[in-house]
Amino acid sequence: MADTRLHDFIDSALRAGKTRQEITETLASAGWSPEQIADGLKFFADVDFPVPVPKPRAQLSARDAFLYLLMFGTLYACAIQLGNLLFDFINLAFPDELRPFEEERTERGIRWATASLIIAFPVFLWLHTKMQREVRLVPARRQSGVRRWLIYLTLLVAAGVIVGDSITLVYNLLSGELSTRFILKVLVVAAIAGSAFTYFLHLVRQDAEEPSS
Repeated sequence: MADTRLHDFIDSALRAGKTRQEITETLASAGWSPEQIADGLKFFADVDFPVPVPKPRAQLSARDAFLYLLMFGTLYACAIQLGNLLFDFINLAFPDELRPFEEERTERGIRWATASLIIAFPVFLWLHTKMQREVRLVPARRQSGVRRWLIYLTLLVAAGVIVGDSITLVYNLLSGELSTRFILKVLVVAAIAGSAFTYFLHLVRQDAEEPSS
């Protein structure tokens, strides 16, 4: 929420016929940051009308919270099970001779991961398509608190996984314990986490560029 003083100033300036550029320059000269100015201006629609027109504000609803939590929950499940599935394929392709019963456990793991993806991925895809369509129809939904928090949480988790994955790779490199099996697993983790990070970072940038009304 923008500072009340900033909000009131912008409202008064718009009523006085000042342009957004003039307001931005005046506030910047007074020491307000670009982020604060943008946050204050976003509450007013850029339309030609005698008085400032407020933009609609996103409202938190139990329905949106449920759908977004379910969507991101299935996304995490898909990411984990996809990683498990690829790990199991790597284990089969490069078996560990010190683990004689690994093949049987790996085959069970493949069945479980496959079953999870068959159920979770269509649910995620349907929910994601549905919520993105609603955002396009009602741009104010971009400001949904649940949506924004979960997107940034996912970015944080993905970034943490990438950093941890890189640390693990460097540690094993320094220890001289690199193997084809290990390197492939590191690449799998990096690919999944990197894809999630790239996509949701794109959504954040898209939300910043697109008008919210």
